This record gives sequence, structure tokens and C-alpha cells, in this order.
Amino acid sequence: QRALLEAANSAGKPLVIVVMSGSAVAVNWAEENADAVLQAWYPGEAGGVAIADTLLGKNNPSGRLPVTVYKSKDDLPPFDNYSMAGRTYRYFSEEPLYSFGYGLSYTEFSYSDISLSSPTVNAGDKLSVSATIANTGDRAGEEVVQLYLSAKPHLSQKESARRLTNQELTNQGLLRELAGFKRVKLSPGQSTTVQFELGSRHLSTVDADGNRAVRAGSYDVFVGGSQPGYSKGVNAVVKIENKIENKIESKTNITVDDHARIPGNKTAGDSPS
Repeated sequence: QRALLEAANSAGKPLVIVVMSGSAVAVNWAEENADAVLQAWYPGEAGGVAIADTLLGKNNPSGRLPVTVYKSKDDLPPFDNYSMAGRTYRYFSEEPLYSFGYGLSYTEFSYSDISLSSPTVNAGDKLSVSATIANTGDRAGEEVVQLYLSAKPHLSQKESARRLTNQELTNQGLLRELAGFKRVKLSPGQSTTVQFELGSRHLSTVDADGNRAVRAGSYDVFVGGSQPGYSKGVNAVVKIENKIENKIESKTNITVDDHARIPGNKTAGDSPS
């Protein structure tokens, strides 16, 4: 397959690679050499029409990856290592080929004016987050607005001066976690305000002993088109005071709207990758 791709690329024509697979594939050569990569998964009987419409521009893609695409198996811990360090987008500190939540569009979106209901909340209280998203491109499109929470680690001066290992980062807590997403459709030049309501479940974490609690500390709230660091977005910091545990509701930890469904996945929370 690699030889075929290289031969096709040598023709000097634009090269678009359509990946049809049931799981993530490390297409490193395609990322470096192809003009575009379309992840089609196993699309079904209408897949050919859907792919053609997307490549011809009749359909503006808005799908987002429900898994992380790693560059190499060497980036992952041994299979018999059950530690979460270095696993899934929540704990992975290296550079993936394509990050969880990643996806492109034929238009451009910008984010601004993030607002919190309060910069400080007591454990157990709800937090409202809003942000403005605008279509700055020249055609209509849909964006999947994603909200991530990241605990701001309490690092010593020595730790801050060097790069932490995956295990050390895991000891500090989650690197990031998707807490909500909403799909919005915008015409060129149009903007809208998206709002998220986060309860105790969204603001809680689980320790090594399996205890879920809302813990005191500072947390970074990011709203954007993918994970923080991999897309445009805006962020703010919320401080949680006190601690609450044991009585946190057990329903899903993801807040979505009725139309926010990621293709290939029931909801964004179903895949841990």
C-alpha cells in the first residue's frame, strides 16, 4: 500500500487518501505527503456517495474523531501495564498524529468572550460556561463546540522547570477531560453563543482508590473546536473550594445537546481513547 501511495504521489497530481478502517490507523506518510486525508471508517452502502460529495465540496464535513490516532505503538505503554499513565486523551502527554475530537471543515470558526457564572464555586454547586463562536469563512458549516476541563497541577518550582513524565502527570491528576459538546450550524459571518451547564459529576474526578469527588483546586476551562493545544479556542480558570464526595450522581459525565452526536460513536463519552 505504501508503494502504491508513493507511485501515485510521484505523478505530481493532488493526492487525497481515503482511509476505510474499523479503528485508528497511523497514516504518518499520508499526513506528511498527501494533500488531504479523509477518514471514512466503514461507511456502509451510501458511503461512496458520501465520500464523493465530501471530496467535491457538496458536503462540508463536520465529524470529529471519537478516538486518539497515535503516531506509533511505541507511544503506548505495554499491553500488560494497567496503569492509565499515557493512555487515552485524558492521560496522554505526547504528540498524537490526530487528537481525540479533531476534525476539519471547509470553513473557519473563531472563538471569543468566554464567561463563567462565577470564578469561584463551592463543591457541589453548578457552573455555567458560555462562549461566542463565529463562522469567519465563506461558506456555511457545522462546528462541534467542545468543552474540556483540566486540573491545574500544584507543581514545585523544580517540577515546573522540567518536562514531567506520563506517570508524574498521572499522579497530578487528569491532563484533560471532555465535559460537554454541542453542534452548531452557522452561515458565513454568523455568530452564536453556546452555553454549558456543569454539575458535580462534570467537575469531579476519581482517585486511585476509585473514590469520586469534587476536589478543591484551580481548573482550566477550555472551549474550542478540539482539545486545548490542538485547535482555536478560549479558556478561563475556575477555583473550586471545599470538597464533596460519595453523593455525586452516577449518570454520564458528558453534557450534550440532542443533535450533538459524533459519527461512529453513540456519544463523545462512549470512547475512552
